[in-house]
Amino acid sequence: MAEISAKIVMALREKTNAGMMECKAALKEAEGDLEKAEIILRKKGTIKAEKKADRQTKEGIIASYIHMAGRIGVLIEVNCETDFVARNENFQAFVKDISLHIAAANPKFLGREEIPESHLAKEREIATDQVKGKPEAIAEKIIQGKIDKIFSDQCLLEQAFIKNPDQTVGDYVKSKISELGENLVVRRFVRYAVGEDLA
Repeated sequence: MAEISAKIVMALREKTNAGMMECKAALKEAEGDLEKAEIILRKKGTIKAEKKADRQTKEGIIASYIHMAGRIGVLIEVNCETDFVARNENFQAFVKDISLHIAAANPKFLGREEIPESHLAKEREIATDQVKGKPEAIAEKIIQGKIDKIFSDQCLLEQAFIKNPDQTVGDYVKSKISELGENLVVRRFVRYAVGEDLA
């Protein structure tokens, strides 16, 4: 096939933010088809995000977000691999997006592994009482559905991302890992609302 032109490489780079050599290789694999090359890069980007998940994250930032004229506040720590990325505007905008989501969606836990087993056991007990009399297979599906709903309602990484409800917050984090080229970890967060738990 004909040599891949610099113009089409730049066009793909602008669309995907991928490196020049990665774009050129993807275009060669796609035989010059821009859309196919973008799909190839997306697939490789997902693989990269998974590979980076084991790398150490000792840099990052602690950020705050104040909402509704001081009535809701969020404090969050998000880690990355290098100070270079920690100072990157794209990374900082990403942290702000997560903070804004926490302020709006009020997650109780970071991930499902943080939910106390006693809390889940209580919810299972309630759900079991609600499905009494139903066939066992159906009852089990309903109970599991209610537990899954708890995960998606209360766990930050499993909530639908407020800026794009078609993806979870966890998916958004993975997309930024691909984009920034480093492992990123939402380490911890706390959300305050004026007057809560004071009744």
